[in-house]
Amino acid sequence: MVVLSPLSLFTSNQLVPSNMFLREQARTVMQQNKWQPCSSAISKPTLQSGFCRRELLLFGLSAPVLVVLPSSGSLAEEDLKMATFVDEINSCSYLYPVELPSKKVIFKWVESRKPERYSSAAPLSPDARLRIVSERVDIVDNLIISISIGPPNSKIIKSLDKSTWTAKDVADSVLADKSALRVTSSQRMAESSVLDAHSGEIAGEPYWYYEYLVRKAPTKTAEESNNYRHYVASTTERDGYLYSINASTLNKQWNIVGPILQKTIASFHLLPPTENYVPPYKDPWRFW
Repeated sequence: MVVLSPLSLFTSNQLVPSNMFLREQARTVMQQNKWQPCSSAISKPTLQSGFCRRELLLFGLSAPVLVVLPSSGSLAEEDLKMATFVDEINSCSYLYPVELPSKKVIFKWVESRKPERYSSAAPLSPDARLRIVSERVDIVDNLIISISIGPPNSKIIKSLDKSTWTAKDVADSVLADKSALRVTSSQRMAESSVLDAHSGEIAGEPYWYYEYLVRKAPTKTAEESNNYRHYVASTTERDGYLYSINASTLNKQWNIVGPILQKTIASFHLLPPTENYVPPYKDPWRFW
């Protein structure tokens, strides 16, 4: 692991285009039955239009601590630089892409939502069960990474024993509470199509991984069939709540940046609580 100065990565004010990206490798990854979060297929993101409304409310340029993550296999010569995000309030962490030097790509991340406690976080649905506790966006390449917390949906997950939960049930539980529209849980789930769901384990705790599409058009003028978003996500449980990370981009960019977002999802994990940790059930009345 190599620690670099974050300032050195933001001296360029443009993305240098290249036609030598490894599209074949990315296509091979997408043809597999299950996506591999640590896939080595890495390519340059392209510019797309059709931003979500949340992307227009951005503030605060992040100053990350960087690590160099070497790729494996045929892409061993490529080094993807990733920054570590640590949320002490909710005790979780993940890596997100910052630079791909070999392709002269610099990701332009800003924090649209700084880490905050569950009680004051922005709700994703009218019932306020699922809430975004942090989020960062790359407007140039239309990338979003967010952390959300919420209780399991009792209509889908009926057992308190998480060892009996399937990845598909967990994905359905999260997606059923995700829509901001005043619709039923079944209507919210209909907006999304789960492509894959499987489970893993980190430090003895189960993590559920899933990939899905949200077919709703990101803008009123965009064609729904051509501008849906492609997501990868990971969810785990603590203190009776589901902690989820979602990373997404437009479907047209997925073959290029999808493998990079999968690395972010694979790196997500809960941290041992410190004195700064605020459990979701603490002070539900507090909004600051």
